[in-house]
Amino acid sequence: MKEFDNRLNTAWWALRIGLGLGPILAGIDKYFNILADWSMYLSPLATKVVPVSASTVMHIVGVVEIIAGIIVLSKWTRIGSYVVMAWLLAIAVNLLTMRMFYDLAVRDVEIAIGAFALAQLTIVREQCGSRNVAAAHAGSQAAFTR
Repeated sequence: MKEFDNRLNTAWWALRIGLGLGPILAGIDKYFNILADWSMYLSPLATKVVPVSASTVMHIVGVVEIIAGIIVLSKWTRIGSYVVMAWLLAIAVNLLTMRMFYDLAVRDVEIAIGAFALAQLTIVREQCGSRNVAAAHAGSQAAFTR
């Protein structure tokens, strides 16, 4: 069994933490609108299809994002990464249907690519086995204490 390279382990942790906490924080903010007024990013097409207010849609979106982030941070990182990837691509499509916020749509596609990379790294990490990953993680900890 091959070892999981320590440099990849560091990248895996960075992506896992970022793609886990990001959706959780954004999901929580769907209830408080501190970071943004999230309803302005909801396509009028979506509000016509869904029979509830934009605020209610954003609350549902928040719950989905929180759950997705938790899954990324759990032992199901690979599945959660694919969920986050698909979710971000759906958000990008929503933004494109508005014919505005193209910059945010591109950003969400870029983050979705990061989520795909996390899923792929997780597959490799799982194939290497948890024992080798633990050894690589211990090695990275030792490198920081030197």
